[in-house]
Amino acid sequence: MSTRYTKAPVPSTPEELPSYLQAELDKLATVINNIADGHMDVINVAPDKPREGDIRYADGTNWNPSAGEGLYVYLSSGAWSKL
Repeated sequence: MSTRYTKAPVPSTPEELPSYLQAELDKLATVINNIADGHMDVINVAPDKPREGDIRYADGTNWNPSAGEGLYVYLSSGAWSKL
């Protein structure tokens, strides 16, 4: 389950709108619940533009910020620190 949301294309007919809205709300609820539960997706590539305070779960193989698989926070020094 992902903590990211991607919007589906909006339907072209008004009849399809209720099912589209329900599906989008279900996807949003899943993402919000995952975040509330503390879920972090494992990623295998460093973020393009990390910001101070960003937290990521590195896979430790394709992306290994310093100490293998685990949670890392991006510091103001420009380095990832394992939590």
